[in-house]
Amino acid sequence: MIDKLNFEKMNGLIPAVIQDATTRQVLMLGYMNKEALGKTLEERRVTFWSRTKNRFWQKGETSGNVLEVDSVKADCDGDALLVYAHPSGPVCHTGTHTCFGEEATDEVSSVLGKLENIIRVRRQDRPEGSYTAKLFQQGTGRIAQKVGEEAVETVVAALQQDREALKEESADLLYHLIVLLEDRGVKLADVAGVLRKRMEKPIPKPSPAG
Repeated sequence: MIDKLNFEKMNGLIPAVIQDATTRQVLMLGYMNKEALGKTLEERRVTFWSRTKNRFWQKGETSGNVLEVDSVKADCDGDALLVYAHPSGPVCHTGTHTCFGEEATDEVSSVLGKLENIIRVRRQDRPEGSYTAKLFQQGTGRIAQKVGEEAVETVVAALQQDREALKEESADLLYHLIVLLEDRGVKLADVAGVLRKRMEKPIPKPSPAG
């Protein structure tokens, strides 16, 4: 991929648009040279070439709000990149969700996306005392079992018409489901893609009466 890109138009650099992999919201614009792109692809964290500091700059190296790479695409001319990433916090140094002064476009997607990022980090780092890390240590069978248990508890809360319990149990179910997806290498964006295709299917026309 790197060898097919045109870095000559901007003296060794290429613009990279960073987009939220879950909500598809544009987060920021940066520049990469071949080495920065190589580090981005290898480490799966967005790394730029800073034109002011003249060095590599990994997003979040001081704030901790890194951008975990989902995928990287080149445009038709090979002189620009589109990077889908999962932000672990505010992207802009001002504290906003994007460098364009915008907050997250969709609260539901934003919350689930952040939860997915936290779960991914817990799986990678396995911090001591973390319930999520313990689940990953116990394996797929235990994680799947917890999803089943939480699904049953959600159904019970619904049948009992307990609205508050239904919200709590649904939150537990979603959390454990995302853990299971992470364990199996499936992203929320993958699931959203399936739903999107289903929504795009034409609605069958009703047959004429008689």
